[in-house]
Amino acid sequence: MKHVSIIVRAEWDEEAQVWVATSKDIDGLAVEAESFEALQPKVLAAVTDLVELNGFEGDGSLPDIPVHIMTDQLTRIPNPCH
Repeated sequence: MKHVSIIVRAEWDEEAQVWVATSKDIDGLAVEAESFEALQPKVLAAVTDLVELNGFEGDGSLPDIPVHIMTDQLTRIPNPCH
């Protein structure tokens, strides 16, 4: 199946205290960083390398391959009623 973009899933590893990024679209992608901001450039560099090494069944007419870094982030605020 041809892809039009690459979906990367970023999750917080509470035990290791790092963000971990993986993807079902790119074999071999496993990147980690201490912050989400630091993770993004590492993901893009790794995806670029893996696309060159492994190829990518994408739409050859596109000048760029969109990379979506998806995450769920939970933030808490103090409960004013507590």
